[in-house]
Amino acid sequence: MRTQCLKTGFTLTLMFAAFAANAADALPRVMILATGGTIAGTGATSTTTVGYTAAKIGVERLIEAVPELQKVAHVKGEQVFQIASENMSNEHWLKLAKRVNEVLKQPDVDGIVITHGTDTIEETAYFLNLVVKSKKPVVIVGAMRPATAISADGPINLYNAVALAGSKEAVGQGVIVSLNDEIQGARDVTKTNTMTGNTFRAPELGSLGYMVSGQAKFYRSSTRKHTSETEFDVSKLETLPAVDIAYGSANANTLAIDAFAAAGDVGIVYAGTGNGSLSTSVRTRLTELRQKGIHINRSSRVGNGPTVRDGENDDNKTDFTVSDTLTPQKARILLMLALTKTKDSKEIQRMFYTY
Repeated sequence: MRTQCLKTGFTLTLMFAAFAANAADALPRVMILATGGTIAGTGATSTTTVGYTAAKIGVERLIEAVPELQKVAHVKGEQVFQIASENMSNEHWLKLAKRVNEVLKQPDVDGIVITHGTDTIEETAYFLNLVVKSKKPVVIVGAMRPATAISADGPINLYNAVALAGSKEAVGQGVIVSLNDEIQGARDVTKTNTMTGNTFRAPELGSLGYMVSGQAKFYRSSTRKHTSETEFDVSKLETLPAVDIAYGSANANTLAIDAFAAAGDVGIVYAGTGNGSLSTSVRTRLTELRQKGIHINRSSRVGNGPTVRDGENDDNKTDFTVSDTLTPQKARILLMLALTKTKDSKEIQRMFYTY
């Protein structure tokens, strides 16, 4: 009898071990590509939340700090670069995009998480949203408090991002920004507060959903084309066209746009007042620059709502394009990529209404 009980117990132990092994094998496989930022930052004290040093902690330490990651995915890490995100450049974007596309082609990768500084996270997200060639989830995550701070938000944000990147719900949703238990679409999200944890918002169009106890809950999707549906290919690009942003205000002058033109810009995004309004002197100068071949995109500094074509300017006459609901910083990204495909302003305007 005792021998039979021992055999039964041993059999049950093997069954449970096999079950645990199968459950572990069923976990998604997520690659974390680290780029630096506050999530990898350190402060002088545990209460330092301003004036800390970003991009100090490597990806392996970030992963080790959140052992719960192993419960939701098989996780690997790679340090692509280590910078504060205000230093993000076109060259960084191209390197990151190419690496993302390489990794997503691997059959043993189900999704990617990119750790990133919050200052330019929305721009990197939108750039990748236009050039990633896969429906696999790409989730960009950051933190508003450095890793050394009391109640640092990086660990829970990273946990949620890994769970989201490994979820079936995130497949085909485009590039996602995930912080503060929220799921935000790359096209519409923007940083709205310099300090608080709930800084990332899509103020008018809304978030895509929430992370609830490590589970993705989507309530809407973007209607604009993205990732595998776009016409942009950066695989052979080493540089991007020179495009800069000039900011409108009362008493606006043309010094900035003149400097950009003199520096060799092929495109200028003008963040006008109101619905992309232009002062008389600015309109005159931008029209002259367009006649010289520089592409002009009319955007708005307001931050919400569409910049309407032929609303505050006769765009057909001046041959300007408008940004639709893109912020100036995202309009710059789309104009750069558009100029890698065409110089036709009508085609470029189509792209602004498509993406």
